[in-house]
Amino acid sequence: MRPDVIDLAHFYASHLGQVARRIIRRRIRLAWPDVKGLRVLGIGYATPYMSPFREESERSLAVMPATQGVVHWPRDGANLVVLSEERELPFPDESVDRVLLVHEVENAEQIGPLLEEIWRILTPPGRLLVVVPNRRGIWARFESTPFGHGRPWSPPQLTRLLREADFSPAIVEPALFVPPGRWRVVLRAAQLFERMGRRWGLGLAGVLIVEAGKQVYAITPQSQPRKLKKARAARRPLQGGVTTTTISKKTSSLFSAKIRQDKQG
Repeated sequence: MRPDVIDLAHFYASHLGQVARRIIRRRIRLAWPDVKGLRVLGIGYATPYMSPFREESERSLAVMPATQGVVHWPRDGANLVVLSEERELPFPDESVDRVLLVHEVENAEQIGPLLEEIWRILTPPGRLLVVVPNRRGIWARFESTPFGHGRPWSPPQLTRLLREADFSPAIVEPALFVPPGRWRVVLRAAQLFERMGRRWGLGLAGVLIVEAGKQVYAITPQSQPRKLKKARAARRPLQGGVTTTTISKKTSSLFSAKIRQDKQG
């Protein structure tokens, strides 16, 4: 069962959640140290990890699934979060340079259609970064944290999933070796656990992090081009009487404006 947005917010407001955020965010920044001039999209519950991107990127937005709910982000500015169906993201083709998936792959009802949509909206040199609970890790066994919900993944499963969706995954990186307890003496030693854990291997990591590139194949007379779904807005009402139709018209323009500028240049 997918965690509710309120439960997710409460977790990241806790001391344990803040420790987990610092550790995972450090690994994400190592993968994406520079996003200047890029358009960054977070899907699932990625906002705890997106503050640095908001300050550096051309544009940053977050999508939260309708089954999870939505909260305002950032706290100190205009809302940059939209509520959307996972099957139909409200963005034009090739309009996003970076996509961050957190608390999404393990909870998605159908991950295949979502990855197909991500492939559609990513630019050809675009990159996808996925954070999932480690199937062998301790965190996946505790439902008191968001990483204990949904389906945990192993490195081979995650790599195969991305390849089948026409992405080229890199090496799967482990993170979050600190135990998911609330003992302050243990949490204060979190960085020590991380250093030791990277020597012990993947087995004890709480999460797996993998970056993947979008595979784009050249079209030859003998080959068939990949069929792309056109961006379209679902018209089913969502929370608060808002529909994805009204959301898509408002948010798509944020990314598509940059596309028009690029074409004119």
